[in-house]
Amino acid sequence: MERTLIGDLRQAIGQKVKISGWLQVLRDQKKMQFLVVRDRTGAVQVVFEKKADPELAEVISTLGSESAITLTGMVVDNPIVKLGGLELVLETLDVVNKAEAPLPFEPFNDTLPSVDFRMDWRYLDLRRQQSLLTFKVQTTAEMAMRDYWMKQGFIEMHSPKIMGTPSESGAELFELAYFDRKAYLAQSPQFFKQMAMAAGFEKVFEIGPVFRADPSFTSRHMTEFTGVDVEISWVDSHEDVMAFQERWLQYVYQQVKDAHGEEIKEVFGFDFEVPSVPFPRVTMAEAIEILRSVGYELPAERKGDIDPGGERALGDYIKQKYNHDFVFVTDWPISVRPFYHMRHPENPGLTRSYDLIAKGLEITTGAQREHRFEVLRTQAFEKGLTEGPIQFYLNYFRYGCPSHGGFGLGLSRLLMVMLNLPNVRDAVYLFRGPNRLEP
Repeated sequence: MERTLIGDLRQAIGQKVKISGWLQVLRDQKKMQFLVVRDRTGAVQVVFEKKADPELAEVISTLGSESAITLTGMVVDNPIVKLGGLELVLETLDVVNKAEAPLPFEPFNDTLPSVDFRMDWRYLDLRRQQSLLTFKVQTTAEMAMRDYWMKQGFIEMHSPKIMGTPSESGAELFELAYFDRKAYLAQSPQFFKQMAMAAGFEKVFEIGPVFRADPSFTSRHMTEFTGVDVEISWVDSHEDVMAFQERWLQYVYQQVKDAHGEEIKEVFGFDFEVPSVPFPRVTMAEAIEILRSVGYELPAERKGDIDPGGERALGDYIKQKYNHDFVFVTDWPISVRPFYHMRHPENPGLTRSYDLIAKGLEITTGAQREHRFEVLRTQAFEKGLTEGPIQFYLNYFRYGCPSHGGFGLGLSRLLMVMLNLPNVRDAVYLFRGPNRLEP
């Protein structure tokens, strides 16, 4: 007999079926046993009268929660049952793998242990409905991203993650031995995206791992994460990049809402909203004035930048004023931007760059890039770089390179924003941080 998914049982009322899943709850009464069995599509109540098979009843009595089982039975319509208004009358049961007792923690309790403890037992933590839905949403979101890109004529690229020189700066690098020389794990596919522009690909995207040797222990930082990168040729300014990103994100959100909106409301308890376009835009100078107006003073060491508290305060302001969860913060000073960001011709102290803040969390950095060889080389020297280590990069711009710009987005941070998750550890399959290399 082929397996039937629990989510499809309503179409099998009056039929004998086989299901496989986890024993979530066992209520062992004097004459009856009630089992709640769960698979990835839902849960169902299973009933068994002990006198029908005392030996099987004894086996069931020994089962601990989260045991893996396969069973057969008759599907019966029963409106009284809360789980889908039906139940399964048990006939046979096979114990695939009996769970030890007690569990390290109960995944379905109303109260859970700390997120770091749950990470020690991540495979149990992932059995929770919230975790399963998070990665269903991630799958839909990535498919929607690719669908939009393909409709717009983009080309997918896969850049190397072992590099001979830093891809951003000399900071936050993981160094490794590479035969008789040093190599580094890629902080970004940035240089390779720009190479694709010089090659004439015009529109490229990549979804791949990114490594940052950042010793941060916050709810939003990881040492390895999945980056979503885009680069576009023939742009006039960073406004072209922002206009593309907001339409792309709106499309992604709409696909997630269509596929999972009702389940998100049931599991996470909120109405999933698709953002309107255009997103609000404020310059960095305006953002600082807004923060001052609401009584938030940026720390002195964050001059020219916005700290996490400032991002949250700005997000609250934008929500109150525009009823919007997103805001582009544009025109950042050159002091806090890399050498390859294009500068404003009318104000060379500012760059044609932006951050996208969503619900008070920075999820994207984007910019128009400098594509003129001599200007780019001069800007690199001004940042203290020497020509030797970046010569291969500078060469991209020697033989005809179009104007271009793009952005990088953290996939897990986007999931945090989409599903109102409090910690990035809940938005990534397996978390990597300064103190975590397992599981």
